[in-house]
Formats: sequence, C-alpha cells, structure tokens
Amino acid sequence: MEGIDIAALILRVAVGGTMIAHGWNHAFGGGKLPGTARWFESIGIRPGRVHALFATLTELGAGLLLILGLATPLAAAGVVGTMVVALVANHLRNGFFIFRPGEGYEYVLNLIAAGCALGALGGGAASLDNALGLDLGGLLGLLVAAATGGGGAALLLLTCWRPNSVAAKPSASS
Repeated sequence: MEGIDIAALILRVAVGGTMIAHGWNHAFGGGKLPGTARWFESIGIRPGRVHALFATLTELGAGLLLILGLATPLAAAGVVGTMVVALVANHLRNGFFIFRPGEGYEYVLNLIAAGCALGALGGGAASLDNALGLDLGGLLGLLVAAATGGGGAALLLLTCWRPNSVAAKPSASS
C-alpha cells in the first residue's frame, strides 16, 4: 500500500470511530436520545426529538461507512454536516479553544477539515470503494463532502435553528 492509502485508512478509522462513539453517546449515554433531544431544543434546534434521531443515525452511519471505506465522500459529508451544525449552533460563540467555557470550536473544525480531506482522498486501497472499483476521491469527492455536508447543514440551520427563542425568556410581568 502507498503512503496515501495508509493515511486514508488511518483517517477513516479514526474519524469513523469518533463519529460512532459520538452517535452511540447520543443514543445510549447519559440522558440517551431523550436527553439529546432536550439538549438540541436548549440550543434552539427544533424539533429536538427529530434532530436528535437524525443526527445520531447520521453519526453512526457515517462512522460505519468511513471505517468500511464505502461511499467515502458521502460518509464524509455526514461528518461535515453534523459538525458544521455543531460549530454554528453551539461552539462558534465560545471562541477557538475547546477548553474555554461552553467548549470552543477547535475540535469540530478539525473534524470538518478531516471530513473534507477524506472526501478528497476517497477510501484508498484498503476500502470497499476500491474493492467495488469505485474511484470516488479527488476534487469531485471533496465537492461531495463539502457541498453536500455544508449544504445540508445550512439548510437545517436556516429552517430549524432558532437561537433567539432560546435566549428570550418571559419576564416576570408577562
């Protein structure tokens, strides 16, 4: 295997495993899916239950596809999309560093970059994409990952994110 194929495999497994762990935690950790739904509502993403379910399924599915190296740019789009939503809806206002109160955006920004890189790299030699004879990387793979993920995130944020309604609390005289 060439160095680029080894790099693609390492990146696929690392990012894919991270996404599976993230989705698993949404579904089965702490407050489980209902808790994730309440958290989505608390940051203005509504309806929380629907978005918690779809985000969880996207993270689990994208993670699995990345590990397998199947439809790699589309799986990478799932990473880009979920992380762009996290960036804008929750992390951007907290500054760059993750150790800042509320968690900054350095972590999600790196996952977005890794998702775009995986779209460009494609699955590599040790992937189901390669085994099926699919050459899905390059500029087209990058565009699929960035435009599909970023476009999906933008659509979700434009239609379902209402941060002002979270901040607005009724006054005592209401």
